[in-house]
Amino acid sequence: MTPQAAERPGEDGAPALSVRGLHKTYESGFQALRTVDLEIRRGEIFALLGPNGAGKTTLISIICGIVRPSGGQVEVNGHDIVRDWRRARSLIGLVPQELTTDSFEKVRDTVAFSRGLYGCRPDPAHIEHVLRALSLWDKRDAQMRTLSGGMKRRVLIAKALAHEPELLFLDEPTAGVDVELRRDMWALVRELREQGVTIVLTTHYIEEAEEMADRVGVINHGQIILVERKDTLMQKLGRKRLALQLQTPLLAIPDALTHLELELADDGHQLIYTFDTQAERTGITRLLQDLSSAGIRFSDMHTEQSTLEEIFVDLVRRES
Repeated sequence: MTPQAAERPGEDGAPALSVRGLHKTYESGFQALRTVDLEIRRGEIFALLGPNGAGKTTLISIICGIVRPSGGQVEVNGHDIVRDWRRARSLIGLVPQELTTDSFEKVRDTVAFSRGLYGCRPDPAHIEHVLRALSLWDKRDAQMRTLSGGMKRRVLIAKALAHEPELLFLDEPTAGVDVELRRDMWALVRELREQGVTIVLTTHYIEEAEEMADRVGVINHGQIILVERKDTLMQKLGRKRLALQLQTPLLAIPDALTHLELELADDGHQLIYTFDTQAERTGITRLLQDLSSAGIRFSDMHTEQSTLEEIFVDLVRRES
């Protein structure tokens, strides 16, 4: 599964994906995308997050040549998807949400056939490697109709990797599948990234994006509202919680402390204080003084960072 970028002179300086001024309005008048600008670097894992109907699948479908844009430009490794569509599409692999496969075809045959569709020479060793990586080798001669939904999802991933793409789209790849497939899937993603393949991931399992992604893009109402490195995003927009383990549980927060951003947890045994990590002052010193004045004692304390999911929900709420 070694990408062939080194064999393509003149492409080294281009980003893996460049989207400029892209928009899409359907005949019904629905505007699915509104002037999307996006650049994805080679060899990174990019998580594209957004609520249902935000435009994620439309954006991916345009890049992969499935849907025609209303305007704008898309280049894959420097190749325009309209003017140089054959080369551009040969560089792209797509794992769609839908399970669409030929029910009577054998697993190994359908994966090998996908490789041939892109004009690649037969490579049984590569097909075997992909099937083994996805725990499909034992099912290589099974007909598709005999497989479970999870196994069919594995085959879709194998088909997308059959022609050794340099840009791989994973559109909700682990939705409704078992824990074992998720583990195999992310192990394979890491292996591909190490080999230089660029991964674009959409997922509702935001903890996966938090674990896997280098950068995160948030799309809502057909617009990219933010693109940021994951760790920088967490730092800029994340909030921290200070959890205080109380010596004596509280039934309610005392009136003298209602001006603070506090909440009770663990049946009153824990007091949670939320603060902005970017603020000039966190307010913790004042909090501890007020707690002491109120006669509230605690036995332990620790801080925890907001999750990417919480940040995402907050961003979408602001933009809605």
